[in-house]
Amino acid sequence: MITVHHLADSRSQRVLWLLEELDLDYEVVRYERDPATYLAPASLKRVHPLGKSPVITDDDNTVAETGHIVDYIVRRHGQGRLAPAADSLVYERYQYWLHYAEGSLMPPLLLQLIFNSVETRAPMLAKPVAKAISGQVKKQFIRPQQKLHFDYLEDQLADNDWFVGEAFTAADIMLSFPIEAGTARGVVRDSHPRLKAFIERIHGREAYKRALARGGEYAYA
Repeated sequence: MITVHHLADSRSQRVLWLLEELDLDYEVVRYERDPATYLAPASLKRVHPLGKSPVITDDDNTVAETGHIVDYIVRRHGQGRLAPAADSLVYERYQYWLHYAEGSLMPPLLLQLIFNSVETRAPMLAKPVAKAISGQVKKQFIRPQQKLHFDYLEDQLADNDWFVGEAFTAADIMLSFPIEAGTARGVVRDSHPRLKAFIERIHGREAYKRALARGGEYAYA
């Protein structure tokens, strides 16, 4: 039995969705964020030394990192579903998107959160300086990088509804969270109609809805 150690309002929601798409049995252990820091609780360190989510246990295996978890579940339990064959022409594209989601797309979104926090949490006397520095970092690096990536993603959907091709795959699940977050934060704009349509498609999937019911309240902004 797979157990998902699921942090509220986090990227682990994708793991629940994947399991629902594959119609697999699983258990959810839900963890709430610290109300002051918004970080994961220390109790997660009993599952994995880093104390991060998502992390799953599957019999004697403990698996961390979202991309690794998704790849593990598809390989071990997918029975050929939600991934192209390893010897197919599109398999490398599938692997690329699995790793791109966290390796390239998430960092500019996380940096925005970090610098927003710098502005709000700075001591009163230092706040003007903190806002000035943060504003310059956002203007010169974070926003251009976000635009670069989301414009790139928009172009990738020119010929198909899904990122690997005509078929929905686990790569679309991996890409869902950063695109949802980008949409909630206004990074996905009217100039990205394909990405907006992608969000509508995934939100309409019955497995996605079931995963929300299992995982509880979900705010990705």
